[in-house]
Amino acid sequence: MEFEQRKNINRGYRKLRVWIDAIEYYVQTCKIFGKFPFELKRVSSQAIASSDSIHRNIAEGYCRRSIKEYLNFLNIAKGSMGESVSGLHAYHAAGQLTTEEFNEIDGLAYKLENGLLNLIESLEKKSYEGDWNDRLMIRESNSSYSD
Repeated sequence: MEFEQRKNINRGYRKLRVWIDAIEYYVQTCKIFGKFPFELKRVSSQAIASSDSIHRNIAEGYCRRSIKEYLNFLNIAKGSMGESVSGLHAYHAAGQLTTEEFNEIDGLAYKLENGLLNLIESLEKKSYEGDWNDRLMIRESNSSYSD
């Protein structure tokens, strides 16, 4: 599906590696949990909702344009990540996820978790040192995020 890429400074989060990874994590979560049977709809709905919260909080924090609020929303995203990963382990232990499904989604989760941790650490350091520039948000947000 083609769509027009609209650009402005408030949509800069779309260039963040961590946001891109969070979108991919959400897509894969939907693919896996969308196949769950009806009796597990509440479980699958919660798994999808927690993964959806991650990219949304990254974007919302970015759009706040303040390092304090940005860090707050990144920490909320990190909390949603923990909720999501905890669910993956429980669903795998209960036999609701195959080992292949678990390994695939957990690999994405691991990469995303590390990205969030690195971004938070980098921004906390910038905040502490007073080295934050709202106009350079994309560059600063991507500076220490490695794959």
